[in-house]
Amino acid sequence: MDTSVNPAGPLAAVDMGSNSFRLEIGQLPQGRYRRIDYLKDTVRLGAGLDANGMLSEEAAQRGLACLRRFSARLAGFAPGQVRAVATQTLREARNRNAFLLRAQEALGFPIEVISGREEARLIYAGVAHLQSSDEPRLVIDIGGRSTELILGQGRVPLVTESFGVGCVSLSLRCFEGGQITEAGFRLAQVAAGAELEEALQPFARDRWTRALGSSGTAGAVSQVLQAAGISDGRITPAGLRWCMERCLQAGHVDRIELPGLKPDRRAVLPGGLAILYTLAVHFGIEALWPAKGALRQGVIVDQHERLLALRRGHAVDMRDATVAELQQRFKVDAAQAARVAAVALALFDSAVPDAEPDTRRELGWACALHEVGLMVSHHDHHRHSAYLLAHVDAAGFSQSQQRRIADLVLGQRGGLRKVEPQMASETFAWQVLCLRLAAIKCHARGAADAGALALRGKGRDALLGYRTDWAEAHPRTLYLLHEEVAAWSRSGPLRLMLPAP
Repeated sequence: MDTSVNPAGPLAAVDMGSNSFRLEIGQLPQGRYRRIDYLKDTVRLGAGLDANGMLSEEAAQRGLACLRRFSARLAGFAPGQVRAVATQTLREARNRNAFLLRAQEALGFPIEVISGREEARLIYAGVAHLQSSDEPRLVIDIGGRSTELILGQGRVPLVTESFGVGCVSLSLRCFEGGQITEAGFRLAQVAAGAELEEALQPFARDRWTRALGSSGTAGAVSQVLQAAGISDGRITPAGLRWCMERCLQAGHVDRIELPGLKPDRRAVLPGGLAILYTLAVHFGIEALWPAKGALRQGVIVDQHERLLALRRGHAVDMRDATVAELQQRFKVDAAQAARVAAVALALFDSAVPDAEPDTRRELGWACALHEVGLMVSHHDHHRHSAYLLAHVDAAGFSQSQQRRIADLVLGQRGGLRKVEPQMASETFAWQVLCLRLAAIKCHARGAADAGALALRGKGRDALLGYRTDWAEAHPRTLYLLHEEVAAWSRSGPLRLMLPAP
């Protein structure tokens, strides 16, 4: 992340949802949110996911065309000003990596796939910042292929969950061909209830005083009810029954005519209504109020806070707290993790002095968590560590960043072929080399003495030096370093060299 970016200046969020792609440009002078621009395109990416989990080329092209339009608006923005996140459809798509390569080229900025719980956390960050309150609240966000529920108070999300049911997926499944029937609504409510049933206890009615609906589905239904004079914008069970009755009278999504309803919302309205009605009945929601914030604002708020942390010189953000929590959860030897981090970061700073701050921080997080797999087994603990880090819910981290850290941890020891595809990135190669060298240096779990080794990068040559007195006192570590030279000579993209004896 670029430390020269002004946290109070314009920031942009790209929300690649299953139904719509959105671009929000805003800023937070003195911490108050101000929108500068907003673009939206109904892409229906989620409708392009087939039964085998493959994203169709037609849907991919719709997404790419939208991202090119967004790219034109973002001309002149620095990488640190823009954060793009993708949600449920790309969490599911088996061919997502191929699409993401094309999507990043079209947008001109990196794209992160975020987990369901991270999506929920960011949604709440947007709602809490734009609609502050100290009362306990339930926030509901119905997307194209997932529904997020968040129980929070003030700025703090207390419980966050994501469920695999959304207005696009449910409409396609229960209202085939756009036909709207009573049987379709009954099936949709049963399907939604089956998915949401496990949320009944953690989000029970006695745990919140007000319910808020964020983003597209809730906003669209609220506008319809207000335009029709049914309510003042509150979504009630009676109002939802009225909407469903009007849809049944229409008989087909193309014939739905409701005041205040935009044409691009028709195709997914029945599924959205079924989810809302299921939530209202089962969770005792007498009134759902439209929320002012959503995922895109939460992304901007989160980016603003990260930039502030960097500007203040102590880069503490949600990810640091998450790493500390994971260390505690998996009973990591924190002293050993700190020793490995001190050595690895010192080596990395000297070998790659111009690295991006987040690249350096990823290496630090990998060092902090490289032994979480010891909780499972000492044998092949690096593989257990990598699996856990790739799949654990880690607030603040995107799935993409988690996987990079998991790959680093996987490469901490043993042969290098298992991370050969990732080695195409020269930065990754330097990161994994520094982690491996630090693990060797600290293998006896004694004092770190970070100055004993020195690493210099010259092209793809990695020149490792050491103090003579240290080498004489640590012959076993020196032996392991020579073994490391051999490992890189067999399959590594860098050429590791030690001084001649």
